[in-house]
Amino acid sequence: MPNIGPMEIMIVLVIALVVFGPKRLPELGKSVGKGIREFRGSVSGESSDASDASEDSPLAVDQPPVVAAHGPATKTDPAAGSRA
Repeated sequence: MPNIGPMEIMIVLVIALVVFGPKRLPELGKSVGKGIREFRGSVSGESSDASDASEDSPLAVDQPPVVAAHGPATKTDPAAGSRA
């Protein structure tokens, strides 16, 4: 079986770019990388549940949601407090 050289890899990447497009190609690469990482972890018996949670969600730490007020505060606005 012949070896795969840089020219063959370049041809495969160009075909993937044409088929999937420039917008979906990074998403595809990310999902393939995540799948390879999970496969390696399952083969070696490592459990990386904590690191997976931090990868999927940037807000893995318990934090209250941020509420943004739009426009100036008025008397009927509960975010205004007790203004008179």
